[in-house]
Amino acid sequence: MANNTDTKVITGKVRFSYLNVFAPKAMDEGSEPKYSATLLIDKSDEKLLSVLNKAIENAKVVGKSKLADKKGNIPANIKLPLRDGDLDRPDDPAMAGKYFINCTSKLKPGIVDRNLDPILDQDEFYSGCYGRASINFYAFNVGMQKGIAAGLNNLQKLEEGERLAGGASAESDFGGENAFDEEDMF
Repeated sequence: MANNTDTKVITGKVRFSYLNVFAPKAMDEGSEPKYSATLLIDKSDEKLLSVLNKAIENAKVVGKSKLADKKGNIPANIKLPLRDGDLDRPDDPAMAGKYFINCTSKLKPGIVDRNLDPILDQDEFYSGCYGRASINFYAFNVGMQKGIAAGLNNLQKLEEGERLAGGASAESDFGGENAFDEEDMF
């Protein structure tokens, strides 16, 4: 029989996107603000994908009472947290060749660097950096929707990456061929 510890995963290296981990944010007007992160997982990472799928299956067992129909069966069409970026987000280049998981929490996640030192600066932990995540899967049954969701526990930054949030740095906007030239003013 599965138990709650069988639904927790410490990932290998993933890329972080859509980060709201320093302050909670409501996804829709009137909804409860939550902390959130999207984990981007290479489709070639068979080891991590296997671990994630096993934990999702364990969450189905643990949460069967929330998911089962009147006959005691879990429907095949429940919502699952591991999604295909190529199919679900074809217009997002960061999702190409990736699976993704949206994770949320009412509690602020712990965020540490490679040495386990806390990261407090939002500029140091950003959409596009790479690291590991501690997540747990659980069953939900809200209104007409049933499925497995991913809870966000803690995050660890391992390395830098190209920022996904868009925008340019002040140095790139005003340096190089855009450097200030007083002759251009007159």
